[in-house]
Amino acid sequence: MLNCQRDHFDIPPEVTYLNCAYMSPLPLDAVHRGEMAMAAKAHPWSITPADFFTDSEHVRGLFARLIGAGANDVAIIPAVSYGTALAARNLPLGEGQSVLVLADQFPSNVYAWQQRADSVGAAVHTVPRPADGDWTRAVLENIHPDTAIVACPHCHWTDGGRLDLVRIGEVCRAREAALVVDATQSLGVLPLSVAQVQPDFLVVGAYKWLLGPYSYGFAYIHPRWQEGIPLEYNWIARNGSEDFSGLVQYRGDFQPGARRFDMGERSNFALTPVVIASLELLLGWGTGNISQYLGYLNARAAAGACRRGLEVLPDGHRAPHLLGLRWPGGVPAELAARFARQGVYVSIRGDAVRVSPHVYNDEADIDRFLAVLGAGASA
Repeated sequence: MLNCQRDHFDIPPEVTYLNCAYMSPLPLDAVHRGEMAMAAKAHPWSITPADFFTDSEHVRGLFARLIGAGANDVAIIPAVSYGTALAARNLPLGEGQSVLVLADQFPSNVYAWQQRADSVGAAVHTVPRPADGDWTRAVLENIHPDTAIVACPHCHWTDGGRLDLVRIGEVCRAREAALVVDATQSLGVLPLSVAQVQPDFLVVGAYKWLLGPYSYGFAYIHPRWQEGIPLEYNWIARNGSEDFSGLVQYRGDFQPGARRFDMGERSNFALTPVVIASLELLLGWGTGNISQYLGYLNARAAAGACRRGLEVLPDGHRAPHLLGLRWPGGVPAELAARFARQGVYVSIRGDAVRVSPHVYNDEADIDRFLAVLGAGASA
């Protein structure tokens, strides 16, 4: 099993950071490459036209490896909301049809569907939270003949409730419904193969489990939609954009594959090297190994929480890396302040305390969390 990798991060010994689902710390190597990138901007004469393409193609390829796709299938985007807007613009949705979302789903994968549905006379149908924690069954039972799009995560952002995307993808294809996945709270930790899931769109922000910076992300776009309509019309997405002297020879054709959907200024000389460094680390560790290690840590946290009278989702229905703890009477009002005073960082999302370790954590961090949680947790 993977060992603790705390030496790759600048986390003081007095800090117990169990909040990667909120925002990850940057690895030290990523910080170093970011510093080098910012220093290079002080000497813009050193940045060549070729540099507008080299790193962005490198990072596109690294992300493609992470999901088992080809680089042509990947667009570089600034945020999940951008990728969801791409999906909403290009997927068919008509009057009387519906988009399926989860109860308490993260809003970046909801608002675009509400607007699109309103504009065409469709509806957004919300899957209620299942009492037994089985989101997969709940989603499958709510895919009806009028369901045109299923928009869901790989695991629920509030408590780690896990969805079987392979099964959901199979049913979506059988019912001729599109599948749009927000993988921000799972990718980099939960292994995912787009060949198995076959989503129409998959979007992810880099600043959580990909250990990257804010304002950077990716979209996988199935080849069937790669001739679609982008959100913006930037110069670099056009064929022949490598020839700076010919940019005023305006082109109607695009760079191949999903590149037409890239955000403007996708080269992003400051952030792209940071993302490259983080993806290289993740690929080196292996998502399966990361998942196993974090599952081990959260199993320890879950067992301790249950001994204190708290409720957790059953093992078979929760992701290994993200643990939601619920109190029978609701989260105590003073709990967040108590944790902060002790240097233990978790999140309260909905009616759950969310525990989300990464490879910089170890058993001592979990035990410290449980100690602060205290014997009075059931109050």
